[in-house]
Amino acid sequence: GVSLKTVSNVLNDYEFIRPATKQCVQDAIAELGYEANLTARSLRSGKTSMLGLVLSDLSAPYYAELASKLMKAAARHGYRVMVEQSDAEASVELGALQGTFRQLTDGLLFTPLVVDADAIAARAGNKPMVMLGEHILDPRFDLVTMKNEEAAAALTRHLLAGGRRRIAVVGASTGESAGTAGLRLNGYRKALEEAGVPFDPALIAPAEWRRDTGAAAVAGLLESGVEFDAVFGLNDVLALGAMHELLIRGVKVPQDVAVAGFDDIDEARFASPSLTTVSPGMDEIAERSIGLLLDRIAGRETSEQGVHVEAGFELKVRESAP
Repeated sequence: GVSLKTVSNVLNDYEFIRPATKQCVQDAIAELGYEANLTARSLRSGKTSMLGLVLSDLSAPYYAELASKLMKAAARHGYRVMVEQSDAEASVELGALQGTFRQLTDGLLFTPLVVDADAIAARAGNKPMVMLGEHILDPRFDLVTMKNEEAAAALTRHLLAGGRRRIAVVGASTGESAGTAGLRLNGYRKALEEAGVPFDPALIAPAEWRRDTGAAAVAGLLESGVEFDAVFGLNDVLALGAMHELLIRGVKVPQDVAVAGFDDIDEARFASPSLTTVSPGMDEIAERSIGLLLDRIAGRETSEQGVHVEAGFELKVRESAP
């Protein structure tokens, strides 16, 4: 007994509807088992109320926690998030920019690790996209990232202030200067230089960013005879793997070797000893990236150049490196 418009207003939670009318429509919906046809709605409106998220590996704690925070931030604005795991494969990263995944979403949150800026620009299309991470720093793209270099320098200064002078870095190669590992290594080197501590390439241990490789890297340092009194894992899982290896070999943490990480994943607080690390502003990254993407979708952000945002960070001092 009401108009189509009134039903639509109830379904869309329009606030200026008499309670009795709203209840009448809701009762009819419940009796009929009615569900809105979202495909038809999106065809009419041109919007799906879905966002896409491309991450390399959801088994990595940092990405899993970030994905959760992004989903919660999107939900507060009435959006849901579809996730694509790329496994750092170029075909998957490029495929997410076109085809079904892109068509089903109003905008994209993208963490590329393999493809370059030109390849992305050639396939990006007209739908809004916000980059996450440090692989691509290009003025053509919106980007939300963290202060990798500054945070790594702050953590290194903390280790130096604790009397550590032989700080091993796990998770980078000596010549790296770009990308996440390179930026964090730059911060480490900057802090050493400020303190007048010479840089020693023998203290840099390459490793993929996993627990087992963190443990293997520290085992290699110990077996090589390289002296070190601290370990800086470039992410928390590397640091946790390194700490495990030290402890099973009878090396006391932090008495003999201090250990620190980066990311402040939940596990860092509950390790034994608890892990000193950098909290890179994950909540802020989630809020700012969702906000920027929705501003682009709604036309509230009109800058033709990419908007670049860096989240703040906080040093979390715990038992492994007091």
